[in-house]
Amino acid sequence: MTRKLTIGCACFLLLAPLLFGAEWHALRGPTGMGFCAEKMLIEWQKKDILWSKEIEGEGQSSIVQAGDKIFVTSAKENNLRFLYCLDRKNGDLLWQKEIQNERIESIHRMNGWATATPVTDGKYVVVFFGPAGMHCFDLEGNKKWSMDLGEFPSHWGVAASPIIHNGLVIQNCDAIGKSRLVAMHLETGKIAWDTPRIDKPKGGWSTPIVILVQGKEQLVLNGEFGVKGYSIKDGKELWFCESFNGRGSPVPFYDGKLVFVINGKPGDLYAVDPTGSGNITKTHMKWHARRNGGRDLPSPASVQGLVFATSMSGIITCYDAKTGKIYWVDRLKGAFSGSPTVSANFYYIQSEAGTTFVIKPDKEKLIIRSQNSLIKDDTEVFRSTLSPIENKIYTRSHSKVYCIQKK
Repeated sequence: MTRKLTIGCACFLLLAPLLFGAEWHALRGPTGMGFCAEKMLIEWQKKDILWSKEIEGEGQSSIVQAGDKIFVTSAKENNLRFLYCLDRKNGDLLWQKEIQNERIESIHRMNGWATATPVTDGKYVVVFFGPAGMHCFDLEGNKKWSMDLGEFPSHWGVAASPIIHNGLVIQNCDAIGKSRLVAMHLETGKIAWDTPRIDKPKGGWSTPIVILVQGKEQLVLNGEFGVKGYSIKDGKELWFCESFNGRGSPVPFYDGKLVFVINGKPGDLYAVDPTGSGNITKTHMKWHARRNGGRDLPSPASVQGLVFATSMSGIITCYDAKTGKIYWVDRLKGAFSGSPTVSANFYYIQSEAGTTFVIKPDKEKLIIRSQNSLIKDDTEVFRSTLSPIENKIYTRSHSKVYCIQKK
């Protein structure tokens, strides 16, 4: 076995407790970090579109799965939100729910009213629309409960997606003013714990991930001024590591040893050992390294001992996961908003034009294994993350859902 394969297998084994038996049920899959344990398509073309489906309204959320059903959201101006349930095999609409918003929600041009991705446990599906609330349905579309989590005032909009873990729905509620991380019982919607966050950010965009540290699970959440670890049991803050600049939009990536974090606004990529307590900036930040290309929305990702980060402008940088050494800096064509998906062997990232670049990990140079386009014009914008489900790839533009299967 080669050294690269050994590293890849080791990473998979560290993630295995979180992956076992899981479908692509949440933003970026069972780990929340875009890691796909199954074999993924490497090459596809427009002719490989198995089906596509127009949906009413616009959105930037990604696609999640429960068996043969997939879920996605959209919104129509300020007052109307949609949750769609589609047949995974053919795209047929099984049911849709309309949710009225009675509050004014101002959004940024790069955001929308339906950016947060739904989450499902195979029995229920939960959707979050910021000022329009959180809503839980069963898989037949019957409403279970709704929760008002606040007004979320700002002109930036919200983007943080809910996650489900151990019977809890956990939601980042960062906002101008009162900010918090809150957990609700999935069955009832009643609050299990409610942890204040004093970051006072401009908005809440990052989604928490669950990681396994020394045999114990913890939540990790990026934020305006740094990344924090929390106890899942009671929401208690465990540790905090300061960042190099603001926003904290990108979701961190954990390779089983280190948490890799980028800020959103220009600032260093940094690696954190999550075994500490309190303010661990000076004691557990293992390295930090220059970012290239300006602003970051896509999250970092680690493959075979290398960390990749792609800026909004398409500047991709390759780092050593252990030391932060920069191996190379290059450019991908296009603008990038969605976060990457990774397999044991490749790094996938989709541009706003719907072109997915499949990158083969290499220390010497950028190796584009394939470049896969869905459309020939610029009439659609893609800001979601790829969802690999049972040898197919699902994605969406603002108003259209795609299923790709190599024929």
